Amino acid sequence: MKVTVKLETFEGPLDLLLHLIDRAEVDIYDIPIKDITDQYLEYLDAMQELELEVTSEFLVMAATLLSIKSKMLLPKPPVLELDFDDYMMDEDYDPRAELVAKLIEYRKYKAIADHLRDKESERSLIYTREPEDLTPYVPVVQENPVKGLDVSDLVNAFRKAMRRLQSRQAVARIRKDEISVKDRMFQLVESLERSGGKLLFSRLIDKEHARDSIVVTFLALLELMKVKRIVCFQHQLFDDIVIQAREDGRADGFWADEISY
Repeated sequence: MKVTVKLETFEGPLDLLLHLIDRAEVDIYDIPIKDITDQYLEYLDAMQELELEVTSEFLVMAATLLSIKSKMLLPKPPVLELDFDDYMMDEDYDPRAELVAKLIEYRKYKAIADHLRDKESERSLIYTREPEDLTPYVPVVQENPVKGLDVSDLVNAFRKAMRRLQSRQAVARIRKDEISVKDRMFQLVESLERSGGKLLFSRLIDKEHARDSIVVTFLALLELMKVKRIVCFQHQLFDDIVIQAREDGRADGFWADEISY
């Protein structure tokens, strides 16, 4: 029949002693050293049978327990009058006292370690993420457009608006100045003579010219090019158009007197 023995693992000899004391449900201040020592040695024997490595600290604790056990079994010697205090001869001396102090301190640190381990487990369940800009999620508060105004300010603004409306509704007669292509041709020829025979196209048209004036100017230029009074060219692509009078200055075909529009 195959028997399987499973041993619990302990962090050290003090951890094993606390386990044995808790399992026996005895008072840590009154440890039955004989029973605890026997159980401790049984555990070491089980480790050796299973070919587990027994560290030196477990063997040191075993020797300490055997030493305490032997001291507990020895009868107390009679009290002698000596010049020095011998703690081994003190009636109140308990060989277990030093071991009990170590066990209490170890239990305290073990409880703290268990508490920190529980906190670590709780914190491991919380997942965090990198901080990000939350500005897009901030609610936009619309500013009051009439903040700081009273009724009198609104009345004054209403009056100004009504005055502007009345001025817009005023009727005015505007007489349109019309110019013919023929007259525009003469104007262009005169402008060329004043400018030395060359003129930039951008000088002829600006923002103040109406649409019909621009059309008449284009037609006049085309007519002057047709009768070979001017030539138009550019020095390079997208440059301003240069209008230049021909050197001979003669019309070819017909002149402006024959233009009736």
